Order: sequence, then C-alpha cells, then structure tokens
Amino acid sequence: MVQRQISVAIIGYGNIGRGVYNAIANNETNNDMFVNGIITRRPGALDLPSDIPVFDATKPSCDWDKSLYADVAILCGGSKNDLPRQGPYWANFFNTVDSFDTHANIPEYFRRMDGVAKSKGNVAIISAGWDPGTFSLERVLADAFIPGSKRYTFWGKGVSQGHSDAVRQVEGVADARQYTIPVEAALSSVRGGENPELTTRQKHTRLVYVVAKPGADREKITKDIVTMPNYFADYDTTVKFITAAQMKRDHSQYPHGGFVLATGNTSPANKALIEYRCQWGSNPEATANILVACARAGYRMKQEGKTGAFTMLDIPPSYYGRRSETELLQFFM
Repeated sequence: MVQRQISVAIIGYGNIGRGVYNAIANNETNNDMFVNGIITRRPGALDLPSDIPVFDATKPSCDWDKSLYADVAILCGGSKNDLPRQGPYWANFFNTVDSFDTHANIPEYFRRMDGVAKSKGNVAIISAGWDPGTFSLERVLADAFIPGSKRYTFWGKGVSQGHSDAVRQVEGVADARQYTIPVEAALSSVRGGENPELTTRQKHTRLVYVVAKPGADREKITKDIVTMPNYFADYDTTVKFITAAQMKRDHSQYPHGGFVLATGNTSPANKALIEYRCQWGSNPEATANILVACARAGYRMKQEGKTGAFTMLDIPPSYYGRRSETELLQFFM
C-alpha cells in the first residue's frame, strides 16, 4: 500500500497533460496523488489553481530544478518528435511514465530509457496507454492461454492522438484529426474463426481531416501524409481538407477504442476465441488515466529498489490501483 501522497510533475500540457491533471484532481476515491508542478512550453495559457507551480519549458533547467520535487514525472508529449528527445532527458531527473506509441521503435526507445534510468537510479515506465499498454497485456495473455493462437488487433473507429500529432507536424498543416477505421469484413472473418492472413492494409483504413495553413500546397500535404512511414504508408489513407470552423464543430471530441482477438484451439476438437474490447469517449483522457495508474506503480517499484525501464508487461496488476490485498481477494477474485 502507498503510505503517503505521491507528488507528480506533468511535463507538457496538451490534451494528455490536461487529462492527467483532471485524472488526479478528480480521483476522489484514491486521493493518493497530487500535482506538484507543471512544465510546459505555454505557461501563460494555463488556467490552474495558483498554488500549483508552472514552469516554462523553453527556459533553462535552473528555473525548476531547485524548486520542483516530484516522485514521478508524467511525460505528455507526442511520440513522433517530443518523447524520443524528452524521455531520455527527463529520466535523468525523475522517475518517469510516458506513452511512446510508435510500435516499430519501442525496442530501441526501451534500450535508451533503460540506460539513462539505471544510470540515475530511476524507474522509467514507457509506452503506457491502451495500445501499446493494455492491449499489449491482452496480447500476451491470449498467447499464453491459447498456445499457438493467431492474434489480431483492430483499432477504431476513433481518433488517434499519435497519428493526429504526426500530421500536425507536416509542413503547411494548421490542425488535423486522424480516424482509424476497422475493415468490417476482416473483423467478421476473425470472429467467425476463419483465421485469415491479413495485411496491414486489409485490416484498417485511415481518414485524415486537415486544416491547411493559408497558401499551403495541399497536394504536397496529401503526399507527405500518405507516404509517412510507420503511420500511413501501409494503409489506404484518405485526406480531406476542411475549415477550422468545421474542425471545431465536427471533430472536437476524441473518441477511440478497439479490439484484441486471439483464435486457436485448446484441443484438436475444440476451438477457442478470446476477445477484449475497450471503448473510450475520450482517447487522451483514457491514456491519461492509464498513465496515472502507471505513475502509482512506478512509485511502488522505486520504493522496492528497482531501477531502469519497464513496460506495463513488467508490472504486477495490483500495483496499478490502491486496493489492499484483502480488498483484491474479496471483491476482484
């Protein structure tokens, strides 16, 4: 059990950063954490209680390093440009939790974070969220429970934070939302036990809504998006240009969700299907709540003397929450 409140620093205050703040502020059941400081590139734009220190991320570290204490720092930047640089930097100073979600680059990012965290005696929980994160757990469990199973992951329909952020980095883009959409025929085939061999392109399509900057080359924007490796190059991607007013009216929410399925046999005569589904009204708030749970787990691991990088696969499930062993045995078993 956590014996005192855990102090948390929030690094970055976009959609996920605000979600983390609200997750901690609204967590009346646990009440085991508090925000001790926020570091952001836009300190003047925050509307927060005056007792929470806010630091300018663009200024030298001396502005915060002598006055900001935190048991855990939750890193809320994007995976394309922010976290590869920020993760190893902040692991020098704090125990950290982040949501790095570029699947192909996770092994290399893990190695980098592990080296820095171990050298500084810190814990760094990486790639936490619902995918990677909770979906990763489901894939590992399905692989263990149905040996030899075929595993499938479908995302959507919903807004991908990481992919939307990647599009916003494209030259000429003022704002963007990216929707991932499962191919229904593929999902039905898996549920029907057909065990299809599906390419990336056969499982999902991607729909991108873009607000272009005045005078931007829309043809170049479209080409830069649909050819982007690790994000869009392997998918049938549609790019639609809309106005800022349309974006605000029709795409202000960030819903998402998806499915993990595993199919196989428990014996030659008996088929097995495991399906896990999550549905989130707000993708950034979902990620934020999972990051907060992982911050609690990271604090416990540090108290046990652990150091280095970890993923959600390495953490005992009981560490994510604040329930006692008695409560877990009585109400969750």
